[in-house]
Amino acid sequence: MSKVSVEQHTLVIKDEETDGRYTSRIHLPEKVYKTDHIKAEMKNGVLKVVVPKIKEEEKNDVIQVQIN
Repeated sequence: MSKVSVEQHTLVIKDEETDGRYTSRIHLPEKVYKTDHIKAEMKNGVLKVVVPKIKEEEKNDVIQVQIN
């Protein structure tokens, strides 16, 4: 059974099978990825995880300065 979670900006994928356990951790920088929009799908034994990136125009830490 596979489990996918996000812990402190880290994607954690865990799987337990008859031949053992598997854990993978991938750091997701806070201002680069939308961790609240992650989707996972299991199809034919293959786990697909989609982690959308924040688009440049969606970043709120960038302030556009008007040039006079």
